Amino acid sequence: MPRAKGGGESGAISQYAAADEPIEGPRRSKLAPGLYLVATPIGNMEDITLRALTVLAGVDAVLCEDTRVSGKLLARFHIAAKKIPYHDHNTDRVRPGIVARLQAGATLALISDAGTPLVSDPGFKLVRDAIAAGISVTAIPGASAVLAGLLLAGLPPDKFLFAGFLPPKPGARRRSLDALKAVPATLVFFESGPRLADSLFDMAAMLGDRDAAVARELTKLYEEVKRGGLAQLAAHYQKTGGPKGEIVVVVAPPAGEVAADAATLDDALIAALARVSLRQAVAEIAASTRLPRREVYARALALTGAGR
Repeated sequence: MPRAKGGGESGAISQYAAADEPIEGPRRSKLAPGLYLVATPIGNMEDITLRALTVLAGVDAVLCEDTRVSGKLLARFHIAAKKIPYHDHNTDRVRPGIVARLQAGATLALISDAGTPLVSDPGFKLVRDAIAAGISVTAIPGASAVLAGLLLAGLPPDKFLFAGFLPPKPGARRRSLDALKAVPATLVFFESGPRLADSLFDMAAMLGDRDAAVARELTKLYEEVKRGGLAQLAAHYQKTGGPKGEIVVVVAPPAGEVAADAATLDDALIAALARVSLRQAVAEIAASTRLPRREVYARALALTGAGR
C-alpha cells in the first residue's frame, strides 16, 4: 500500500486483531549468496508467503526501510534476523558498503515497510548496482497494493500502467496527466488522502470523465472500494474530505483504445464466438475493449458471414 514519501508500496503494517498472536517461526535454511527482494504484507500479516518467511529466516541480515516496523513483522514470525536501515535518507551513503558485502558472499534481504520493494522506494538503485557488480538478485513475490487495487476496480486488467504518485502541485500534476491521456491501458496511481479530491478533479479534466475506482486500506479491517466516474468520485471526496489510510486510484483506459487494431479485435471475437452466441460475444468484447458496440457488432457479422 502507498504513502506519499518512502514506503515501498505502503506505510506501517496494520493487521487484523485476530492475527496479533505470535506463531511458530520458520526453520533457518541455507541460501545461496546474493540479494533477495522480499514482498511483505500490505496490511494483513497472514498474506506473508512461506517462501518469504524461509528467506527472511535464512539471510545474514535484512535491509529495512524502518527497523521498528520491520521488527514487528519479524517478531510476529519469530525471526531473529539482524536488521540494517536502508531508506531514502541513507541510500547513497550505505549502498556501496552493502554491495561490497554482497560481493564478499553475503546473503541479504531487502524489504519495505509493507508491500513489494522497489515500488516507490530506493531499492531500485541497490538492485541496479548489484546487477552491475555481477551479484545474484532474486525476487520473492507476494502482496502488492497495485495488483490488489487493479483486481478490485472492475476495470480492464489486461493492460495497465502503474504511474505511482502524481506531482503534488496542480500545474505539474496536470502536465503529468496530459502525458498519460493517450496511454491505451488502465492507469493505476498512489495518492494521499489530503490530495485525493484535487487529483481526481485534475484526472477528470485532463483524461476525461472515465470510470474509476478508489481503493483504500487494502487487506485491512476497514478495506473500502468506491467506484464511479472521476468527476463523481472527486465531488464525493471534496464533500467528505480525504479518507484516512493508504489509497490506490485506478482509472479506465481511453474509450476504444484497448483493442486498437483490427487483428486484436478479430482474435477476441473469434475466441468469444467459440464459446457464446454472437450477441453475447459482441456484448463481452464491447465491454472489455470499450469499443462502440455497433463497431464490434459489424465486425462480428463480417467474421461470421451473418450479414451477407
